[in-house]
Amino acid sequence: MNMSVKYHIITLGCQMNLSDTERVRSVLDHMGYVWTEREEDAGLLGILACSVRQKAIDKVYTRIHKWNKWKNRKNLLTFVSGCMLPVDKEKFLKLFDLVFTMNELPELPYMIRQYGVVTPAGLQKTDTAIQYKPSPDQTPTLIDLLKKHDPPTEEEIDAIQKERGVMDRFWDIAPSYTSSIEAFVPIQNGCDKFCTFCAVPYTRGREVSRPSGEILAEIKYLIDNGYRSITLLGQNVNSYGLDRKGKEMDFARLLEAIGGMGQESGREFWVYFTSPHPRDMGEEVIRTIAAYPHLANQIHLPLQSGSDQVLVRMNRKHTVQRYRHIVEQIRKHLPEATLFTDIIVGFTGETSEQFEETRKACAEFKYNMAYIAMYSPRPGAVSSRWDDDIPAAEKKERLHILNEDVARTALEWNKKMLEGHTVKVLVTGRDRKGYLSGHTEGKIVVRLLEGKESWIGRFIDVEITSVTPFSVAGSAADVRQRVPS
Repeated sequence: MNMSVKYHIITLGCQMNLSDTERVRSVLDHMGYVWTEREEDAGLLGILACSVRQKAIDKVYTRIHKWNKWKNRKNLLTFVSGCMLPVDKEKFLKLFDLVFTMNELPELPYMIRQYGVVTPAGLQKTDTAIQYKPSPDQTPTLIDLLKKHDPPTEEEIDAIQKERGVMDRFWDIAPSYTSSIEAFVPIQNGCDKFCTFCAVPYTRGREVSRPSGEILAEIKYLIDNGYRSITLLGQNVNSYGLDRKGKEMDFARLLEAIGGMGQESGREFWVYFTSPHPRDMGEEVIRTIAAYPHLANQIHLPLQSGSDQVLVRMNRKHTVQRYRHIVEQIRKHLPEATLFTDIIVGFTGETSEQFEETRKACAEFKYNMAYIAMYSPRPGAVSSRWDDDIPAAEKKERLHILNEDVARTALEWNKKMLEGHTVKVLVTGRDRKGYLSGHTEGKIVVRLLEGKESWIGRFIDVEITSVTPFSVAGSAADVRQRVPS
């Protein structure tokens, strides 16, 4: 390899994987590799996988089979990381050159050198910012436990992560932000909820909160550098700090600190978070959002099912009534807020009557957006042991029906933007048809019918002239120069 070797990364799955990719890129940039948008031009190719959805795993296999064919005509090194179940990781070991977890990312330069590749960084001095120091730790890893037939117990995972620091070295890596407008800031990793359909506790481990000092320092950097949209990331963001009671602030206090920073900055930006769990969502968080203008009026609150019986089988640890109380508090304190959710249809044992309960819940809560998925068993998750007894055709029918239900309520909300007043929009780029696009504070997608490239990264007032269930379109009423020179 030479000093100009290029790399390309495919990112699958959620926003957490997008954030992780920024840290992978930082490591590779530091090693002397150069990013390329074209995977055909790269000598180092990687994927951040997502074992949460089978479709995402299928995409991994499609890519690696293509890349391995390329090895017949050029030198190529491949890797995979991200969220991986053990059954997937075992298969990946036979297909990729390097397989590693996110907390092993600081060791990537060492792995590449051990593979026999002379990297650009290898031609430089060793006093680099990213260090690797091998340590023969014989403590069983999460992957070791996951190789068992049954999922590990909560006690076993606790034993692995008893001492904090599992993610410390990973979070120490400064990300290479892929946008100068929008940024993702991880505040937590892992999950303690053990929903029966979910693989996250087995791919990312138990909940670990990132130190608030690091979070606030990163956000200050983003504010000072003119970022307009900042999203706090975690599998259950509103349980932030609960793993470090007495040593760390809780989520409401963290939001309060960020809101205060926004007021002191005198700059204009929106702060979002995803995703909370109804079990830990308290009124204090909602009141805090209402108190600080920089905390965006948008809540993503996963419902998963409108049937209490299904929620019990899902081990969601909340009821529809508990969820209803949270929505009532949102409508009371944040009347302008948009409400997004996640729903699974066709979960094991879901009856037609239970599906109808979900439809009733959607009609009651009137979502602006719902991400609806057909249930599919994931190896390692508890429900994978149960019969997947809802026919695929029935799942598709329920998905179609619920999508139409949500589209109707979303359209009702969007029509309210046709009432003549303008809405503030953050212009983020161009859509697939070449139009300038952006989003409202509530994360409703907006297409601008005309505009200039220089508007990207600015807030503008838009008069909405047409709407669809999940997006709107309009013309700029008044371009406001808000980005400091």
